[in-house]
Amino acid sequence: MQHVLMTLPYAQTALEPYISAETVAFHYGKHHAGYVNKLNGLIEDTDFAKLPLEQIIKQADGAIFNNAAQVFNHDFYWHGLSSAASEPSVELSDLIDRDFGSMQRFKEAFLAAAAGLFGSGWTWLVITQEGKLTIEQTSNADTPVRHGRTPLVTCDVWEHAYYIDCRNARPDYLENWWKLVNWEFVSDNLAGVTNDPIAGYSQPCNDDNEVCDYVDMMQENEHTPS
Repeated sequence: MQHVLMTLPYAQTALEPYISAETVAFHYGKHHAGYVNKLNGLIEDTDFAKLPLEQIIKQADGAIFNNAAQVFNHDFYWHGLSSAASEPSVELSDLIDRDFGSMQRFKEAFLAAAAGLFGSGWTWLVITQEGKLTIEQTSNADTPVRHGRTPLVTCDVWEHAYYIDCRNARPDYLENWWKLVNWEFVSDNLAGVTNDPIAGYSQPCNDDNEVCDYVDMMQENEHTPS
């Protein structure tokens, strides 16, 4: 199975002025593409060559895991951004209020966690098997998928995500990132987990890759009788 670089669901200029086209060109076109190419080279003529991305993440170690996870993480990151204004679904808003107190408190907790993550990594909004929303931090390439947890949205805090625009001012990048969160994507991910189509917007993922397969599978489950 040859893994391919996802197609961005927007133009590289679409996230401006919050994330520049230059940053997108390097982040997506160099770093993200590099993980895809490196993964394909590493799995050639191995048992992993036949596996979908999520299974590689769950089974591999070392360089194969690192590159597979970074492909997934970046796919998920780009789909979690949008230049169009969006709002969380009522169901997502209710869970945020229940588990964090308010949207403002959630924002403060999420951005504080992302700002405080030492070194490189990711900050995630995750829903647990018990249906609770939590903020998780993972270092380097680690991802909740490897540990059986379901991500709803992620923020990349590797320096390559923001150094061109913000230099070492990670908090400035995080404020800009927040303005671009695709709440329809987040709400649809929640709906897929809760099997409640009303909880999301049911927008099909517009790309043919493993993250879209993952998201579309969750959305399809909304309509599958239990």
